[in-house]
Amino acid sequence: MGWFSGLAPTRQQEVLQEVAGYAMQAHITAADGRAGVARSGVKPTANPSVMICMDPPRYGFAALPSAEHVKAFRVLVSVFAVADTRRRETYCKGACGHAWHNLPAATEHP
Repeated sequence: MGWFSGLAPTRQQEVLQEVAGYAMQAHITAADGRAGVARSGVKPTANPSVMICMDPPRYGFAALPSAEHVKAFRVLVSVFAVADTRRRETYCKGACGHAWHNLPAATEHP
């Protein structure tokens, strides 16, 4: 979280858009959303939590007020991890070429 928190607000918006794109590609479900929110430590009533648990999920996290960006990042990363794991065990079991299964470690610093 320290890495994300240290980014400028405009860069945080860019990162939120990128992670939301990965979540969309993983075809998150409402169940993924609920499981990810539970893992994220963010209250289920927080805006990002509510958005990701909708059916279909809402992905406008970058448009949230900057005070919500850290919560949105925590929710998105947690939900993406749940969806990615589910996809790896079902649709993508064996040989899969989805780039978002093998994202590189962050090397960018604020």
